Amino acid sequence: MVIRTERTPGGFSRIRSFASVGTGATILVVALGCGHRHAEPEAEAESWQVTAWGERYELFPEVDPLIAGSAAAAHTHVTVLDGFRPLTEGRVEIVLRDGTGEQVFHSTAAARPGIFNIDVAPAVAGEYELAFRVASEAGAEEIRGGMVRVGEMSDPGGIVRAPAPRGASEAGEPVPFLKEQQWRTAFATDWVRPGSLPEGARGLARARPPAGADVILTANLDGVVQARPWPYPGQEVAAGAVLFHLVPRAASDRSLASLGAAVSAFEAEAEAARARVARLEDLLTREATSRREVEDARALATSLDARLEAARRDLEAGSAVREGRGSKEAFTIRAPFDGRIAAVTASPGAAVSAGEALGRVIGSGPVWIELDLAPAAARRLAAQGPSGLVVEPRDEPPIRLASDSVRLVSISPEVDPAKGTLTALLEVDAPSLVLGTTLQAEVLLAREREGIVVPATAVVDDGGVSVVYLQLSGERFARQEVEVVARQGDRILVDGLVPGQRLVTRGGEAIRRAGLMSSGAAEGHVH
Repeated sequence: MVIRTERTPGGFSRIRSFASVGTGATILVVALGCGHRHAEPEAEAESWQVTAWGERYELFPEVDPLIAGSAAAAHTHVTVLDGFRPLTEGRVEIVLRDGTGEQVFHSTAAARPGIFNIDVAPAVAGEYELAFRVASEAGAEEIRGGMVRVGEMSDPGGIVRAPAPRGASEAGEPVPFLKEQQWRTAFATDWVRPGSLPEGARGLARARPPAGADVILTANLDGVVQARPWPYPGQEVAAGAVLFHLVPRAASDRSLASLGAAVSAFEAEAEAARARVARLEDLLTREATSRREVEDARALATSLDARLEAARRDLEAGSAVREGRGSKEAFTIRAPFDGRIAAVTASPGAAVSAGEALGRVIGSGPVWIELDLAPAAARRLAAQGPSGLVVEPRDEPPIRLASDSVRLVSISPEVDPAKGTLTALLEVDAPSLVLGTTLQAEVLLAREREGIVVPATAVVDDGGVSVVYLQLSGERFARQEVEVVARQGDRILVDGLVPGQRLVTRGGEAIRRAGLMSSGAAEGHVH
């Protein structure tokens, strides 16, 4: 038994069941959506449909025959092209226009998401220009729909001329793919237009910081590392920000008691020296001592004051180290520029020697790309200069950079003997690139190749054959083989398409699966 679901004029679902019997006769059972059985009419005026595309919307009405003075039901599918989603709220109008004016029929409420039921009741028979007007939060737009004829009861009318796109060059049965399926799928369509792809030079690339933007911070003396809060990899820092404190380690091998005793001893000696200087200066005014003796006493007092101050610093530094707090004697290690911390190699409270690495900072801003190129490609790059760059991080969408974001820094003067390539250095404005990664990249050159350029998502691998799907009408699609001429990240130059065709730019795989369904699969949908 074969079961087929079809639409009747008026929008009812209709199920046809064909069963073969042993005598070779066929039994036909017809069930209408209303639940009653009817005999198949001898002649039935056919409903009609049309598809119209604008900049914001796609309209796909399925309409009963047009009869002057009667209402024809129009089940109008409205798709918002931005996101390819069904329109849920707004005003949808069907307009019949001739030399005397226009007749407007509308709906402001969706029967279901994406479907607006509009009764079209033309007053007079004749030919009319068909148009659609849609107003919603996505914007207002009028879209041409071709020409229709309004007939009489004895000769109903329908579509005369539709704004259909150019079809596929291959002969084959169209693949049905319903609006409800399209709306539930990552789907999009667009017109096939002429385009171009720049010539390019492709190679393996590495992302790295520019020269001078990768700095290792080192200890400038023997000491103990402190910081509060402690820096961490990935932290953004501003130029001049304090990252580490370095407390001198001069007193680290002595106890606090001995350091305190040294301070007390120097205080006593310094105080006695200052008192002796005062007495000698008084004697000098009475010429009871020599100037040389006074100067020697002053020098001793100055020396003891300096040693006392050093002893106090040692005591303060020793106390700070043992208590894990900052010290006024600590030296600061600051960020040399705006950037991010790439690594921290020191530990809180660790004793380090002068010159030992504490951490690493990478500057923010442009990134350098080291690109391995064949010598001939490197010569073309040197002659033409870069007009852009396409980088392809692993498991991520390609990144396309315009010419104003790419600068050629240099090309190495000799071939790498191991790889047989020259290294080109490119400075790019791409903060999203992860430094240190290896990726495929293609530097774009000034010369361009003309042809049809499509998104990479439009091309489907069908058993090793590159194919695309063309939209013939709202729910009918055609398979079209194409030849991939060049590929640059998310854009492909193909042969086999012509301008004016409506291309499925996303969702071709779903249409391919629909085309592989069994012949007994349902056709049509229920409103």
